[in-house]
Amino acid sequence: MFRGSITALITPFRNGQIDEVAFQSLVAYQIAAGTHGLVPCGTTGESPTLSHEEHRRVMTLCVEAAEGRVPVIAGTGSNSTAEAIALTRHAHAAGASAALVVTPYYNKPTQEGLYQHFKAIHDNVDIPIILYNIPGRCTVDLSLNTMVRLAQLPKIIGIKDATADLNRPLRTRLAVGQTFCQLSGEDATVVAFLAQGGHGCISVSSNIAPSLCAQLHNAWSAGELATVFALRDRLMPLHEALFCETSPGPVKYAAALLGLCAAETRLPLWEIAESSRRRVRETLSGLGLI
Repeated sequence: MFRGSITALITPFRNGQIDEVAFQSLVAYQIAAGTHGLVPCGTTGESPTLSHEEHRRVMTLCVEAAEGRVPVIAGTGSNSTAEAIALTRHAHAAGASAALVVTPYYNKPTQEGLYQHFKAIHDNVDIPIILYNIPGRCTVDLSLNTMVRLAQLPKIIGIKDATADLNRPLRTRLAVGQTFCQLSGEDATVVAFLAQGGHGCISVSSNIAPSLCAQLHNAWSAGELATVFALRDRLMPLHEALFCETSPGPVKYAAALLGLCAAETRLPLWEIAESSRRRVRETLSGLGLI
C-alpha cells in the first residue's frame, strides 16, 4: 500500500536536454524533506514530450537516486497499448516499485476499450499497476464499474484520481474495499480525499514544499487534525499559484526560484507570464520558502 505525500516530479531541462544532475539532486532533496514516494515521468514530468529513450532514462535515474529509501511509482502510460507495455516492462527492469498508467488520451476509447487496454498491460508485465484517471487531460473518464472490473486483476492495486470528485474515493472504497490504494491527483482536495477513504496524494505542490506536504500526511496518520487543518490552509495558496497556468510551467518557475533547476519547459509549453511569475514569487515568499 502506498501512502502519504508522493511527489509528481518535474523533469529539469537545460538547453533542451534532461538535466540529469538537477533531477537526481531533486530526488535527494525530496527524500531528505520526508517525502513518502516519487513519481517520475508523469504529467508534471512532461512525459508527452519525452522520447522513449529519455523516458526510460528518467525512470532509471529516479530509481538510482532513490536507492530504495522511498518507493518509485514510474509513469508508463501511453495512448498506444504496445508502448505502455514496453515502458511498463522497463519500469520493472529498472527497479520501480509500481507503474502509474494513465488512461489513453486522444483516442477516446469506450469503457470496454479502457478495460481491454489496462488488462493487456496487466497480462504482459510483472509489476504492480496504479490506474491514473485524469479526464481533464485525456477526455475519457474511467467509470466506477470499469474500475471494479479492473480491480479484480491481481496486479492492478490502486488508482490516482485527478477528477476532484470527492464522491469517488468513498464510492470506490465501498465497491472494491479499503485495500485498493487510492491516491489523490488534486492537491487542493487532499484532506477531504483522505477523509473519504483515500490513502495519499501524488502531489505537484510537494515539488516546492515537500516538508510541509509530508507533515500534513504524517499528522493525518497520527490523528492530529488541528495540525492537518492548519497545514491544509497554509498550503492552499501554493496549490492555487502552481496552477495559475498550465502545469508544470508555474511549478518549474517556483523550482527555479528555490535554485532546484532551471524553469525551462518543452514546447508546446512556454514560459509563464510575468503576472503568473509575480504570483508564484509572492506565494513562496508568503510561505517563507524564499
